[in-house]
Amino acid sequence: MTPPARHRWLRLPANNAGGIAYGADYNPEQWPREVWREDARLMREAGVGIVSLGIFSWAKLQPSADTWRFGWLDEVMDLLHEHGVAVDLATATASPPPWLTTAHPEILPVNARGETVWPGGRQHWRPTSPVFREHALRLTEQLAARYAQHPALAAWHVSNELGCHNVYDYSDDAARAFRDWLRARYGTLDALNHAWGTAFWSQEYSDWAQPLPPRLAATHPNPTQQLDFKRFSSDALREHLRAEADILRRYTPDVPVTTNFMVMGGTKGMDYAAWAADVDFVSNDHYREPGPQSLDELSFSANLTGNIAGGRPWFLMEHSTSAVNWQPVNLAKKQGELARDSLVHVAHGADAVCFFQWRQSAAGAEKYHSAMVPHAGADSEVFRSVTRLGATLRDLAPVAGAAREQAPAAIVFHWDSWWAAEADSHPTDRLRYRQEALDWYTAFLNLGIRADVVPLGTPLDGYRLVVAPILHVVAAETAKELTAYAESGGHLVTTYFSGIVDEHDHVWLGGHPGALRELLGIRVEEFAPLLDGETETLDTGLRGTLWSERVQVTGPDVTVLARYATGEHTGHPAVTRRAAGDGTAAYVSTRLGPAGLTRLLSELAGPAGLTPELPPAARSDVEAAVRRDADARYLFLVNRTEQPVTVPGLPGELLAGSRDAAGAVALAPRAVAVLRQAFDSERI
Repeated sequence: MTPPARHRWLRLPANNAGGIAYGADYNPEQWPREVWREDARLMREAGVGIVSLGIFSWAKLQPSADTWRFGWLDEVMDLLHEHGVAVDLATATASPPPWLTTAHPEILPVNARGETVWPGGRQHWRPTSPVFREHALRLTEQLAARYAQHPALAAWHVSNELGCHNVYDYSDDAARAFRDWLRARYGTLDALNHAWGTAFWSQEYSDWAQPLPPRLAATHPNPTQQLDFKRFSSDALREHLRAEADILRRYTPDVPVTTNFMVMGGTKGMDYAAWAADVDFVSNDHYREPGPQSLDELSFSANLTGNIAGGRPWFLMEHSTSAVNWQPVNLAKKQGELARDSLVHVAHGADAVCFFQWRQSAAGAEKYHSAMVPHAGADSEVFRSVTRLGATLRDLAPVAGAAREQAPAAIVFHWDSWWAAEADSHPTDRLRYRQEALDWYTAFLNLGIRADVVPLGTPLDGYRLVVAPILHVVAAETAKELTAYAESGGHLVTTYFSGIVDEHDHVWLGGHPGALRELLGIRVEEFAPLLDGETETLDTGLRGTLWSERVQVTGPDVTVLARYATGEHTGHPAVTRRAAGDGTAAYVSTRLGPAGLTRLLSELAGPAGLTPELPPAARSDVEAAVRRDADARYLFLVNRTEQPVTVPGLPGELLAGSRDAAGAVALAPRAVAVLRQAFDSERI
């Protein structure tokens, strides 16, 4: 994998122990001074070595346009350093203060209906507002100048969760910036008109003043306009990240800069693979949502984050000790889940484990969100669990700095395909791009085969099997790269609604799957999405939902692995595989879900020479992840079940976990074990 251009880790002060950093968001401004020293004492007790500070403190730091109050922050910084706690210092620009929005309401975002998004929550600012940018950079410069030499400073934290609530702004500022972005992308109006297909519905533009964001329209807005607006919106936030980072690097060139991504479930507006080059180390926030694939989704997101980071260590900036406050029903975590969830991130490359937040708020919208110190105080099971995790992370200090080991298989993830495949006026509005990718990931886990989740564009060399689910947007160059991968001995698998459009969201003509038609040796004339509750049975016994197609075999060396046994397509291929050079290219024309994909994947993995890496008794119950350094590899074993599991036959020194009397690794429900293995030892 190709790492981002930048990579510098935390500049840990001399009084910090190093190893895997541990901590939380810290918001002392919510508490009286007498609580601060108690916080510092409890942090040492819990093993906390780093906190993110000042994230939502703009109004406290700058209570009016010409008034600055840094004394309280000076005091907290000094106190933390005194107690051996490093600081990831935020620029505090995530939410503008009331004086700023009152004086300049033109910084407030506008939704697609033309309605102003008012203060009262957070992130009520336009990413493209020149006025907001001026004030945000002024604050950033004040902080950079004041704390550049502070001994507690370990990293800079730009804003917070950029785009979480304001990724799409349809204001006049956004319209002007969007037009500038379009001119830079296309150069001429002719090129823009071609890309957007404006011959349809009389949309040709004759002046650069005419294009707009896809605001509320009489019917579906132009689909390429929508896709470009998503690209632009991600880039606009990225430009804000760069603007703040430039100031920080000018004052403190030796202090790394990061911002917290949100690689998780429904957060889709930011192309983090592109952003990675603008931070010195990747950081991520992740929160589990209930459901049968909740733990698998956590692993999927951590895996993708690790590969966005180029396999290098990254920072888990936020997750929860227990319940959150924003789900319909906010479930407390079960015994063992706090540690297990944290260690899954470490397994996929995190060298810092932090929570939101240190002390649970007594007021505000997040007062029911869990924290390291809950409302019940330090005499609580949550705090005792936090302290035990701190001790475990100290035991795992040898893992710090180790890179992720490349897996034998990969799942390709593509933001453009996610955005475009789920657009309106499509064959079905039920399609969920990320869910299909997650289903394949669960199938790999069920088989005990490690798979990386990699952004499109990651070199595929070394991966024996690559799955590209719903790879909807395929440029000509991408099609060539995938063909070269297969013909040089790789084994490619793709699915329904893949290869359909080019980078302008124009359909590849001649039949589907368009750009991948020749590689796959098949042709589809028409999509056949399925109604809710409707299924198609395959002759292998698998059941398809959501989608079906009448697949025609058109190329040589195509083997039909499964056919439709019911419905309009009875007897026609449902799953195919073509010999392509020294490799193969397979196609799956319906949604099979995790269980169906597990059965199918066991067959598709055969030609790639992939076999389960774990002993049979543990394959479907235990996730394996590997990190490695120059001296050893570190094997993480995660119990995916609510039952005890034993894993026999694994050599190595246990850094976490235990063995039974027979020498097998013994995993309690929801437990994680970590083995340090020499390179010359017999291993999975």
